[in-house]
Amino acid sequence: MDLSDWVERRAAFAPDRAALYYEGEAISYGGLAARVARLAAVLQHRLGVEGGDRVAVLGLNNPDTLALLFACARLGAIMVPLNWRLAPREHLLTLEDTRPRALFVEPEFIADVPPDTAGIARVVLADAPLAGHAALADLLADDPPPARPAPGIDYAAPVMICCTSGATGQPKGVVLDQNSVLFNAVHSAHMHDLTSADHVLTCLPLFHVGGMNIQTLPALHAGAAVTLHRKFDAGAVIDAIEREGVTLTVLVPTQIKAVLEHPRWPEADLSGLRMITTGSTVVPTALIEAVLARGVPLIQVYGSTETSPIAAYNDWRRCREEAGTSGKTAMHCAIRIVGNDGHDLPPGEDGEILVKGPNVMRGYWDKPELTADCLRDGWFATGDIGHFDADGSLCVSDRKKDMIISGGENIYPAEIEAVLAGHPDIVECAVVGLADDRWGEVPVVAVVPREGAALAAEDVVGFLDGRLARYKFPRGVVFAEALPRNAMGKLQKAALRRAVETGSLGPVIAARPKNAKVEAQP
Repeated sequence: MDLSDWVERRAAFAPDRAALYYEGEAISYGGLAARVARLAAVLQHRLGVEGGDRVAVLGLNNPDTLALLFACARLGAIMVPLNWRLAPREHLLTLEDTRPRALFVEPEFIADVPPDTAGIARVVLADAPLAGHAALADLLADDPPPARPAPGIDYAAPVMICCTSGATGQPKGVVLDQNSVLFNAVHSAHMHDLTSADHVLTCLPLFHVGGMNIQTLPALHAGAAVTLHRKFDAGAVIDAIEREGVTLTVLVPTQIKAVLEHPRWPEADLSGLRMITTGSTVVPTALIEAVLARGVPLIQVYGSTETSPIAAYNDWRRCREEAGTSGKTAMHCAIRIVGNDGHDLPPGEDGEILVKGPNVMRGYWDKPELTADCLRDGWFATGDIGHFDADGSLCVSDRKKDMIISGGENIYPAEIEAVLAGHPDIVECAVVGLADDRWGEVPVVAVVPREGAALAAEDVVGFLDGRLARYKFPRGVVFAEALPRNAMGKLQKAALRRAVETGSLGPVIAARPKNAKVEAQP
């Protein structure tokens, strides 16, 4: 048995029931099952994909991404969803790290795929070949024989590598097996009271576990319907809620804020919306109250890519009472709060959050030392700090040491710093996150320029153009004579953040690259 059975069995029970709605098209469970079978055949017979091989996908939200995941599961292959917002250099690092046998890409992103990726079969999600890529339509029309499921493949097989840059600024791939995805779906069903009567709206990107795993795959497991939006648009979200019978959706706080600020929100018909799920950062109380004021429960989920991600969540019936917490530990999970000595701490006392359960990752792709450092006796050390309150709810007090969450996207300072270190006029630099009303946080870089250099803020940010995705660009630059360090010469990020906040290092100069507009957040 494998994940593709979800679609196959649902199709056997109700072949005409709608599984996906996408750009005006309804795809039934029977149609989705047929698509999965044909894609599995193409992967195996036309592209030579075998068990354990990786298959990369680059594109906005679309049904083929979901069908490819189930097709990979049937063959024991591993899907690598690529972040379409990244720069070509970043895609190259991910492709070199995961070494996929095939890459599926939408036409608008072909230019973002580095040309020097020899050995990777390229397929464009289109009706005709383009720029050296075979057309998926042609491969499907070739009518390959049915795929032969790989022997011995079951829920223990890895099925997805979710790539992130990590604190080192280098790619790291979180390996989730089919069992992780299954138990995450079970957690979602409990969290949302998810049934086949539900209709999920997905507008978070599918390259995120938030977009793929919190509701989308669980909905298909439950036999529910999913409306896929290619990208987030606040007006389109309200349209879907009012006109398409959407009952559940996941929105990060920045998206919720955009919906709340839409002129149609105050009068929008929300009578069919059962709840909104959010996470990825601390949720402002004012945001929670604004949603609750419209009679819609807003629940929070706690977790990370490494936990698939659902590890804790609010009870939607008590979301007002549990507001400000991440709720209770998920059904098939265990969470501990430990001190520096590794011993468990009592309620109310902050320590590191550890998570254990079948939803936890197998490890980091091809990084045994990093895996061993984070997985200790089966417990995943999150690096997050929190405590349990007297009611047993998880309260997250701080996040991983340096990571910045801006508009729901993880931004790692080390990645930005590593690129800026190559600027000939920068002696040293460091990136910190500053609070921002719109995005939650934004990156700001403190720079020590080379003596005598005529370095402007736009020169600093412009150096990143083409090297990093634009959502990672610092929104401000501070020029300093030196950065704060301790007696051992170690950079003090906390002291630097305070200095930037107070202006003691100098003013924060708003910056964007020359002749370019910084990309908007989702």
